[in-house]
Amino acid sequence: MLSLPPLSLYVHFPWCVQKCPYCDFNSHSLKGQIPEAAYISRLLDDLQADLSWVQGRPLHSIFIGGGTPSLISAEGIARLLQGIKQQVGFADKAEITLEANPGTFETERFAGFVEAGVNRLSIGVQSLQAEQLSALGRIHDPQQARAAASHAQSLALQSFNLDLMHGLPGQSIAAAMADLDGVIALQPPHISWYQLTIEPNTAFASRPPQLPEDDTLAEIYERGQQRLAEAGYQQYEVSAYAKPGHQSQHNRNYWQFGDYLGIGCGAHSKITLAEQQQIIRCEKVKHPQGYLDLTRSQRYRTWPVEETERPFEFFMNQLRLLEPTAKRQFTERTGLPLSTAEQALKRAKTQGLLTENAEHWQCTALGRRFLNNILDQLVD
Repeated sequence: MLSLPPLSLYVHFPWCVQKCPYCDFNSHSLKGQIPEAAYISRLLDDLQADLSWVQGRPLHSIFIGGGTPSLISAEGIARLLQGIKQQVGFADKAEITLEANPGTFETERFAGFVEAGVNRLSIGVQSLQAEQLSALGRIHDPQQARAAASHAQSLALQSFNLDLMHGLPGQSIAAAMADLDGVIALQPPHISWYQLTIEPNTAFASRPPQLPEDDTLAEIYERGQQRLAEAGYQQYEVSAYAKPGHQSQHNRNYWQFGDYLGIGCGAHSKITLAEQQQIIRCEKVKHPQGYLDLTRSQRYRTWPVEETERPFEFFMNQLRLLEPTAKRQFTERTGLPLSTAEQALKRAKTQGLLTENAEHWQCTALGRRFLNNILDQLVD
């Protein structure tokens, strides 16, 4: 039987100063002023329309993403968070994250964001090398990145994250390690260290840069894992590393197949309906002009997650985490008997990709490298 999991909230701001060539998120380059007041009003109306999906739960976490939310004023973020809290209660010590660019303009707003109620920043450093930042279409420089991290360190935050890419165009092993060492030296409690991939419908997809060879990428990853571990960062997900006590609670809820409401342009929701014993997904209107149109609903489409799809979706998320997957949680989060998963995963176990005991499934090191092979067993 389905049980109600923790509930998170994702808030999407779609505007950026300019679109990065690798980005496939729903973001739009600024053309004039952001309609901040109107958009925040629409966000709060959007949440109001989804209140029946809350089902009495407090918000476990909030993630304000984009786009570039740090382009919004601190007063706007305060109004947003106050409006959310009036509609849905916050859990004790709820994690409230805001994505930020390290440009001087946004960094000056960090203290205001904290005063507004943000207790975690996620700062998009991506590289500490000027040439790479230029190639990635980033508009900050290495000095601004370091200054942003230093400023975050000085604030009364529960935590902050630095995003860093590797496998960049023409990047050597030495250059990748220098980038990683530079970010470690900034002492963030959390590092998201992930490989650049070329996504469809991006500028890089139409004009692909020359990326490092697979052998180089593997060596970067292996050396980076060692450097991070030596610096006291524990890997808990494919690309997430944290000092003890600083794992991202919002992202963990995604990966554990928890529930989340999504408000804003193109935002997605995944919701368990306990009374109906259903799981549904919802997507909001994608373009800002349509989303701001008061004559139409913010919901673009809503659809069920069928029982046949639930094992794949559960493991696609859960197996990103390095910790064991509780069998009890599979039943609670999918509403399906264990036999649904056990039979499907039998081949993955014989291939050495997965281990199992009475209470858990656990990905092996080989399984983490070949996660798609495990997921293939769940698709009939």
